[in-house]
Amino acid sequence: MKESKPATIKEIARRLKLSPSTVSRALNDHPSIGLVTTERVKRLAAELNYEPNQTAIFFKQRKTFTVGVVLPSLSEPFFSAAISEIENVANEKRYTVIMGQSLDDPDRELRILQTLKTHRVDGVLMSIGKNTQDYRFIELLEGAGIPIVFFDCVPDLGDVNKVVSDLESGMLEAIDVFVSCGHHAIALINGPALLPASAERKKAYIKGLNQHGIPVKDEYIVNTDLTPEGNEAAILQLLSLPHRPSAVVSFNDYVALDVMKAVRQKGLALNQDIHFISYANYPLWKYMENPPMASIEQFPGEQGKKAASLLFELIDAKERSKPVHVVFKSRLISQG
Repeated sequence: MKESKPATIKEIARRLKLSPSTVSRALNDHPSIGLVTTERVKRLAAELNYEPNQTAIFFKQRKTFTVGVVLPSLSEPFFSAAISEIENVANEKRYTVIMGQSLDDPDRELRILQTLKTHRVDGVLMSIGKNTQDYRFIELLEGAGIPIVFFDCVPDLGDVNKVVSDLESGMLEAIDVFVSCGHHAIALINGPALLPASAERKKAYIKGLNQHGIPVKDEYIVNTDLTPEGNEAAILQLLSLPHRPSAVVSFNDYVALDVMKAVRQKGLALNQDIHFISYANYPLWKYMENPPMASIEQFPGEQGKKAASLLFELIDAKERSKPVHVVFKSRLISQG
């Protein structure tokens, strides 16, 4: 059986003996069209199962009503919280979100961005991967008229829009808590050395020690590539020191999970022989028997919501504005 073609505005106009422009205005509730005519048009459109030609609408408005979101991993609770808020904001704007995960692979990250550009998304939200060093894609997107807003893990550049958590405030609180509990041998398991977020953590860590008059020991600062193997190697390096640390701030909660496991395997007691504070405030800590002493909340939901709101402001803006930097202060959350 031959399928009937979708109804068009011209078909509705022909049947009702109206002009196509009158039908179009009626379907969009234009005030120049009388109520009776509007109802006639909408009734026939419903009977004919008329659907607007989205391609034509997109072309006319120069929008696709889609935004892209590029993240290192969609499975992390941190990014899940951010995505939920991003989608809430997008839904209010009647936008569809297209997501992609880079898995910290710069080539994969670039391919995702090129695909989003090809599909003419109206804007991009992005948290860069730990291995991202080349930021030429920013010019690629902006040259195509696609604004981009970074959040959480952002480039160390001044001329981009970004929403971040102030990592220093949480680090200083962590050092204060450790010192108040009698710890002076405090170590830092940091992320990859070239990652901007790692540099910020290290700077805050040194500042925290200086505020308490504690000498900075280079051997107490170790880096990990954030893999389980790298995380284990980092804590074993600290445990092998003649004077091992009694307290450790770790890059994030996933690093903490790995290093705490390695500590237990060494026969040491968590929160007795060695204490931990980590970034991210992993939501499942409350269900664990030996969580870290505390965790540093970075407010991923608030970051995602603000980044999305900022992106839509840029999409709707008539002209390009100066880059916007938004900072949320991180905060120490006790897990005890």
